Amino acid sequence: MAKIKWDQIGERLYETGVSKGVLFPYKDGQYASGVAWNGLTAVNENPSGGEPTPLYADNIKYLNLMSAEQFGATIEAYTYPPEFEECDGAVKVGKGVTVGQQRRLPFGLCYRTEIGNDTEGSKHGYTIHLVYGLQASPSGKEYGTINEDPEAITFSWETTATPVDVPWEGCDPTAHIKINSTDCVKSELEELEKMLYGSEDTEPKFPMPEDLVKIFKTSAGE
Repeated sequence: MAKIKWDQIGERLYETGVSKGVLFPYKDGQYASGVAWNGLTAVNENPSGGEPTPLYADNIKYLNLMSAEQFGATIEAYTYPPEFEECDGAVKVGKGVTVGQQRRLPFGLCYRTEIGNDTEGSKHGYTIHLVYGLQASPSGKEYGTINEDPEAITFSWETTATPVDVPWEGCDPTAHIKINSTDCVKSELEELEKMLYGSEDTEPKFPMPEDLVKIFKTSAGE
């Protein structure tokens, strides 16, 4: 048995940044083609649930029942794509005219975070995040006068997600799937990115879990 060693060269990992945001509005029973989310500054993941409820019997703690875990996130950005307006409860009724306080469409979100280490910095790899069934809650917007210290307005949305079924044996439904580039077969990762970001011949498509099973065949040992 090998002795444990800590903080070896090349193993001092960290995660940073958020980039390559893609919005996939959910319309007519399916996710529409993706659009770039420019100006994305943060996706703060805020899971909830997963809390123990103790049960007692025979004058002792008998067991813990764990509540279901829910995925939530706060999205922050300097701007948002026009396609997000319907997800934020606004409907375009004419050229340049939108009506607020309408039904909010669900949406899917893809974003990327960087994986760094002590030898390659933030170029070591990256994680692609896929979040399903998001819905944005109404949020405040602070508009202030321009002065000698101008600042761009930061928009922020609290979101919750509805899990989807996954085909992997033993896995419960989930709203959040991550793909680690440092642990993938390169050709399979390229196929996923072509699907997500589109190409000269294809529109950006939001992959469902069954699509991921087909893409990552080697990773699944098939």
